[in-house]
This record gives sequence, C-alpha cells and structure tokens, in this order.
Amino acid sequence: MEGLQSAGDFGTVHAPQSLWREIRPDPPGSGQEPGAAAVVPGLPEVTTGSMRGVNAVDVVRADVTAATAQDGGTGRLVDPRAAQRLTLCTQAVDGGPDCPVRPPVLHDVTGNGKDELITALDIDGRLSELRVYTVRDDGSIARILSRRAVLEGVEVAAEHLAVREPTSNPEYISVSDYVWDPDAGIMNLSQLTLDECSALAKAPLGEDGARCAR
Repeated sequence: MEGLQSAGDFGTVHAPQSLWREIRPDPPGSGQEPGAAAVVPGLPEVTTGSMRGVNAVDVVRADVTAATAQDGGTGRLVDPRAAQRLTLCTQAVDGGPDCPVRPPVLHDVTGNGKDELITALDIDGRLSELRVYTVRDDGSIARILSRRAVLEGVEVAAEHLAVREPTSNPEYISVSDYVWDPDAGIMNLSQLTLDECSALAKAPLGEDGARCAR
C-alpha cells in the first residue's frame, strides 16, 4: 500500500504555559550588571597600551575591592568571599604559593594588536571569578569581562574566548563564546552551545581540553 499513512495518535498538542507572567525582575542599577565594562580604580596609568608587565594580582585585588564596595557585599558583582581569599596572596610578583589568582594569560582579544590580561580568582576549589582586562586609550585599566562560573575549561583563539561549564546533565557541557564588541566596549556573549561530553568523561583532565563528568 502506497501513499500517506497514519503514524498513530500523537496526542493533544498544547501551547506552552507561561509561568509567573505577572512577576518581572527589577532592572539592574547603574553599573550593577556583572558583564558591564568598568574602569578599575586605584591602579597606575599604563602608558604602553598593553597589559603586558602589569601585575595581575594587583589588578584583581583592586577590582575585587571596588566591586565589593559597589555591590555592598550582595554578591551581584563579585563573590563575597573573594576579598577574604585575596588575603592569601603575598607581595610576591605571582602572589605566592597560596594565592588563588590564576597565572595570567596575555592575549589580544580586542584586535588592536596589544595584549589583554585573562585571569581568574578561585573561590572555593570549584567556583571561580573569571576576569579579562584591557588598557583604554587614556591609560586606565578596564574590566571587559567578568564571569562567575565553574571553569571546566577556558579556551582562547584569535578574538574569541570560550568558557566551558558543566551542566545538570553529565552528558553535556555548556560552551559560552565571547567576542570583543567595540561598540559596547566589552567581551559580549556571541554564542551559547551544548557539547556532548560522554566521550570525554573517561579521559584524564587535559585531554581534548576538558573533562565533563565529575
């Protein structure tokens, strides 16, 4: 028998149900958006236009101090534990062996031929505060990306920064791709995808860039 055939009863199709339609979040206050660019106060002017040679621990400390004061310890801009964690850093260039600030990575993510600073402050062995900083034309240092995340992996290529995070499903990992937005003056989210990671679950950390199952 040829032609169209019934595949059976698929049931009744229902439109999506919108939950809590009458409740809306308040808009963020000025400067209260975690991803917004912000000049980091209290740092010397950088005359080279590059973050190369700038002490990463000093930059993160100044940024955390300013963000904590701005959000009043609410955690909107920075984890409330971040300032306490930074007390583990010494005056050594790298902050010393117990400093939770990750080794700095210098990479041009804005396309101007000069290096930005990519680093992260580890909060509790799992959660981290990812930060990217650039030098503005006036010599000030500005944060152009802030992201609180479980950093399963961070990859940089050309002007792209990809952040890999675990999801509630152990077979998938979330990948957020950030690119420089010259109009907004920040690293903006350009793509959010899910990668299958079941094949990586048994691989040691470092193979294929990430380990999915923990």
